[in-house]
Amino acid sequence: MSALAFRKMHGLGNDFVILDGRDRPLGLDTGRIVRIADRHRGVGCDQLIVLDLSPNADVFMRIFNPDGSEAGACGNAARCVAALVARERGFGDLVIETIAGLLPARVQPDGVASVEMGVPRLDWHQIPLSEERDTLHLGIEAGPLADPVGVGMGNPHAVFFVPDVAAIDIAGLGPQLERHPLFPDRANIGVAQVLAPDALRLRVWERGAGLTLACGSGACAALVAAVRRGLVAESAELHLDGGRLTVSWPGDGRPVRMTGPYAHSFEGRIDPALFAGMPE
Repeated sequence: MSALAFRKMHGLGNDFVILDGRDRPLGLDTGRIVRIADRHRGVGCDQLIVLDLSPNADVFMRIFNPDGSEAGACGNAARCVAALVARERGFGDLVIETIAGLLPARVQPDGVASVEMGVPRLDWHQIPLSEERDTLHLGIEAGPLADPVGVGMGNPHAVFFVPDVAAIDIAGLGPQLERHPLFPDRANIGVAQVLAPDALRLRVWERGAGLTLACGSGACAALVAAVRRGLVAESAELHLDGGRLTVSWPGDGRPVRMTGPYAHSFEGRIDPALFAGMPE
C-alpha cells in the first residue's frame, strides 16, 4: 500500500480524517480504519471520512467510527466535506450522498455551511427499535436519565431531557444506554437541557466513538425531540461542548437544517508502516 494523503478537519472540535477515494481504491478495512483513528498511534479522529464518486450527487461520503463501524450520518463532517467540494468546484451549493440519503448543502464564504440533514424518522421501526414503542416516550432509564425521545437521523438517537446537563455522568451512562436491547443497531445518547425557548444545551455519547465535543446529527435529533415535546420553537441554538449550531425543523415531513462552522486543521500523508503486520 502506498502512502495515503489525508486532510484533517473539524466542526466545533468534532474532528475527522478525510481520505479521497474518488480517483483510486484506498484498500481500507476495519483494522486499517481503527489504526488511522487511534489518537496515540495513528492520526486520530472522532470519525474517518472517505470520499467517493456518486452518480446522484457531487460526492459520496462514507462515515466510519473509530471502532471501524459505519455510520449513516454526521452533520459536522457533512459541513466539512461540503466546504472541500465547494472549494474544488468553485460554487457554494452542492449535494452530498450518504448511505442514509442525499444532503443538499450550501457553503458560505465566512466559514459557515448549512446542510439539510433529511426528514427525521419518527416511527419505531425506522429508528430502528427492537420492538414497537411510542417514540416520544421510549420507557428506558439509567441512573438519573429516564423517558427519552427516539429519533432517527440516518442513525439512531435517544434524547434525554434533564434539568442540568453538567450533573450527568454521560461517560459512565452512555456506554450502557448505547447498547440497550431496545437499540438493535446501538444508539447515540443525547442529554439535553432547555436553556430558553430557542436554546438547548447538549452533550452526546456517540455510538462507536464515545463522548465528542459536538455531534451534528445529535443536535438535529435533540431539536426534533424538543419540538415534539413542545419544549422549544422550530429553530434553536444548540450549545455543545465545542461551540454552537443553529438547527431548525418546520415539522413532520420536512427536513432538518443545520448551520455551523467548519475548519481545516492540517494535511498529511499516512506512512504505510502504520499498517505493518496487517494483510495486504
